Amino acid sequence: MNSNLITTSLRIVFPLFILFLGSATTQAQTEPWTLKNAVIHALENNIQIRQASLSTLDAQAAKSEAIGGFLPNLNMGANHSWNIGLNQNITTGLLEDVTTQFTNASVSVGVDLYRGGQNVLQLLRANLAILASQYQIEDMKEDVALFVANGYLQAVFSREALGIEQAQLELTKFELRRTQEQVQAGVLPEGDLFEMQAVLASQEQQVVVAQNQYIMAKLSLAQLLLIQDYENFEIAEEDFTIEGQEILVQRPTDLVAKALDYRNDIKLALTNIDIAKTDLRIAKSVSKPSLSGFYSYSSRISYADRLEQTNTFDLVEVGVVESTGESVVRPIYNQKVVSALPIEEQLKLNDGHNFGLSLNIPILNGFSLKNNIERSKINVERSEFQYKQQVLDLENSINQAFNDSKGAQQAYVAAQKTLDARSKAYSYAQSRFEAGVSTAFEFSQAKLQFESAESAWLRAKYDFIFKIKILELYFGIPIANL
Repeated sequence: MNSNLITTSLRIVFPLFILFLGSATTQAQTEPWTLKNAVIHALENNIQIRQASLSTLDAQAAKSEAIGGFLPNLNMGANHSWNIGLNQNITTGLLEDVTTQFTNASVSVGVDLYRGGQNVLQLLRANLAILASQYQIEDMKEDVALFVANGYLQAVFSREALGIEQAQLELTKFELRRTQEQVQAGVLPEGDLFEMQAVLASQEQQVVVAQNQYIMAKLSLAQLLLIQDYENFEIAEEDFTIEGQEILVQRPTDLVAKALDYRNDIKLALTNIDIAKTDLRIAKSVSKPSLSGFYSYSSRISYADRLEQTNTFDLVEVGVVESTGESVVRPIYNQKVVSALPIEEQLKLNDGHNFGLSLNIPILNGFSLKNNIERSKINVERSEFQYKQQVLDLENSINQAFNDSKGAQQAYVAAQKTLDARSKAYSYAQSRFEAGVSTAFEFSQAKLQFESAESAWLRAKYDFIFKIKILELYFGIPIANL
C-alpha cells in the first residue's frame, strides 16, 4: 500500500504540498472524520487555494478597472491663497503691508472617443483572467482531494491491517493454550510448545508494528489537515468497497477525449492562449490613433475690498480754450470702498470655459510599440506550446493511470485467489496440527503464509480503490462523487 499509493499514483497529484492548510483546527473533533469531511476541510483551508482565490479577486478588480475605461474622467480642483506683504492699498493708494486672499476652482471632464478598441479588449482580457483563475482553483481542488484521499485510505488500510494482526494474535493465544494442554497430556512433544510460544512472540511484535503504522498514518493525516488534537483524532468506520470497475472497459483514447473536455488544467491552458491572443490585439491597438474630447470650467474669487463708483462727481479742469480763455472741465465720479462681491456673482463674472478635441497619432516611440507586439506574438506561441505539452502530459498520465488500474485489478484478483488458497491451506494445517499429525513448525509456516496473503490482499484492495478514483477523476466524475 505504501509504495504503490505514494510512488505511482501521486505522480499526477499536487506536487507542492508543503504548506498544505491555512488555518489549524484548534478544537477537538468530537465525531470521527469521514473521507468526505476530510476533503471538505482541506478544500476550505488549503493555503494555495486561498492564494488562488486572491488572484480571482485581483482579476475582478481588473475587470472593474476595464469597465471604468468606458466612463469619462471627471476631476475637480481648488486652491486658496494668501498674499501677505507690500501691496497698494486701494483706499489710500499707498503701498502698505496688507493681506489679500484669493480662491480658484476648476472642473474638468475628459472622454475617450476612440482608442483603437483598447477598452473593449481590456474588458475581454479581464473576463478571461477571471475564468482562468477559476479553472486554476478547480484544478487545485482536484489535486488536493486526491492527496487527502490517499492519506485517508492509507490510514484506513493501516487500521484494517492492525485489526487482522490483532485477530491473528487472539487466534495464536488460543492455539497456544490448546498446545499446552496437548503437551501436558503427552499428545504433542514439548518442542511444539516452544514453537507456538515463538509464534506468539512474533505475532505480538507484528501487532506492535501494525499499531505504530496505524498511529503514524493517523498522525500524518492529522498533520495534513493541521489537526492539533492528535490524541482525539479518529477516522470513521467506513466500508470502502471496490466500485467503478466498469470504467476499465473504456479505451484510453475515450478517456483522453473525455478529459480534454472536462479537465480544468486543459481549460486553463486554452484560456491562457486566449489571454495571450487578446494581449496581442491590445498591443496592436496601442499603435492606432486615439481621439479624446475634453472640457474644463474655472473661476476665481477675491475677498479684498473694492472701489465702487458713486452717483456724485466733481468737475475737474482738464484744459483751457485758447481763443476764449474758458476752462474745459470733465466730471470725475467719486468712488467709495465696499466689500467684495458675493461669491455667486464673482463665479459668474470670472468664469471661463475650455473645450476641444485631442488627436494622438503614434509615429516613433523608440520601437517600444513594435517590440511589445513582437513580445505578445512570442507569448501566443509560448502558450500554444504549453497547451500542446499539457495535452501530451495528460495523455501520458491517463495511459499510465489506466495501465496502473488494470495492473491493480489483476493484482487484486490474484491476491484474492491467493488468499482463498492460503485460507484453505491454513485451515487444513490447523486441523492436522490439532490432530497431532503435523508439527508446530509446519503449522506456523502455514499461518505465516496465510497472514502474508491476507496482508497482500488488503494492500492490493486499497491500491486498486485509489487508482480507480484517479481514473474516475480523469473521466469527469466530480470530486464529491468519488
